[in-house]
Parts: sequence; C-alpha cells; structure tokens
Amino acid sequence: MPKSRSAKKRVLLTAKRTLRNRMTKSAMKTAIKKFLAAVQANNYDAAIAAYKVAIAKIDRAATKGIIAKNNAARKKSRFTRALNAMRAAQ
Repeated sequence: MPKSRSAKKRVLLTAKRTLRNRMTKSAMKTAIKKFLAAVQANNYDAAIAAYKVAIAKIDRAATKGIIAKNNAARKKSRFTRALNAMRAAQ
C-alpha cells in the first residue's frame, strides 16, 4: 500500500487511466469484429460502414498511444485490402 499522499494519488490516477485505455481498446476491438463479420458475410454496404468506424477507432487508439503507430497502420492496410478485394469480387 502506498504511504505518501503523492503515491496514493498515483494509484488513483493509474487506475483511472487504465480504465480509460481499456474502454478505448475494447471499443476498437468491437469495431474490428463488426467489420470482419461484415467481410465474412460478404455484405459490402455493411463492410463500408463498419470500415469507417473501425479505422476511426484504430486511429484514435494509436493517437492516444494505446496501440503502436505501426500496428495501427498494419491493421488499416489489411482492412483496406480486404475491402478492395470484396469490391473487385462483385
């Protein structure tokens, strides 16, 4: 247990930040799953809508440092290729 006042404050702030980061990461993962489900179902219109949401969530997570910048770029690239492949197949 922290003894000093500043250490107690650090514990509280860390818990608050951890919760915020977890919420952002969870929202990102949910958006990604919705996009992948739309791609799997071969529903192009739903995939476009889910793609826009997923990319925004990924960018936001990368900006806040929750995921690495290159990780975000890799995810976005893969999703774009999947969307383009769906469009080419139609």
